[in-house]
Amino acid sequence: MSVISSPYISPSASTNRMMLNVLIALVPGTLAYIWYFGYGLIINLIVAISFAILFEAGVLLLRKKPLMPYLSDYSAIVTGWLFALCIPMHSPWWLIVTGIGFAMIAGKHLYGGLGFNPFNPAMVGYVVILISFPKDMTTWFLPMQVSSDSLSLMESLSFTLGLLEPQHWDALTSATPLDQYKTGLGMNLMISEIRQSPVFGDFAGVGWEWIANWWFLGGVFLLYSKTIRWHIPLAMISGLLLFSLIFYVVDPDSVASPGFHLFSGGLMLGAFFIATDPVTSATTIKGRLLYGFLIGALVIVIRRWGGYPDGVAFAVLLANMAVPLIDYYTQPRVFGVNPPQDH
Repeated sequence: MSVISSPYISPSASTNRMMLNVLIALVPGTLAYIWYFGYGLIINLIVAISFAILFEAGVLLLRKKPLMPYLSDYSAIVTGWLFALCIPMHSPWWLIVTGIGFAMIAGKHLYGGLGFNPFNPAMVGYVVILISFPKDMTTWFLPMQVSSDSLSLMESLSFTLGLLEPQHWDALTSATPLDQYKTGLGMNLMISEIRQSPVFGDFAGVGWEWIANWWFLGGVFLLYSKTIRWHIPLAMISGLLLFSLIFYVVDPDSVASPGFHLFSGGLMLGAFFIATDPVTSATTIKGRLLYGFLIGALVIVIRRWGGYPDGVAFAVLLANMAVPLIDYYTQPRVFGVNPPQDH
């Protein structure tokens, strides 16, 4: 038997170890999410993760692939978990199944499975249902610290299954802070007028800003465990802060502050858990910096002029499209090889 000569380098982390670290890092923010918005997220998680595994197994059987090596890498669970965090609480079951089905089939296995998909699967599923079912995707529940009422665990389950229509719907639901900003600015309201709503906290929305802090701490764990590198999160946050600061300085009365953009929506979740997907992100150091900065800038552009209030998912998918080009033009020079000379 022939053996390749030394030195031997062991892989720094297996796929299942990396995915398990991501799941661990998601726990604090998820618990904070449940604390502020109730049991609906638990139902979302159970339905999304269960069907992510079912779709994964079904496609693997159709492709005549062994189940256990793929199901045991936790990638389906990560996709289901991230997808559940992006959709509104108490989403109907059919909406969750539709989105996660697109995520696993069209976003992942259509291209050959994990390692071959050019787009983040969870974002593919999210964007499909956001465009297809805008009414259901814009019905968000108020944080329990603001709302005068909330749903119990059984009521949340009944509503997800379509068995319950909550009374006093207007008292339970509201537009997100990002959506309220966008709608208010479209009505020519001033920032100070928009912020009179009780859903706003110190920087962003009540609950949302604290959840973002826990996503950040989860991201620190991913950095400490070397599951991700710092380039993409730092570049993405820098791009968002730079562009939001420019717009804010030019017109502070009609543009949200950089702090609001940083702690609102899915920015922190996107910076540490979505944009850093090793399959769909840039691979070179310069490329990761450019890729992250591009996402941060696109988030502000979409929030400012786009038709959707957040923009993180669209920004990530657009940047995914640019990854081959970014990698091509940011490859480091091979040691000992001179760059081509023009004649």
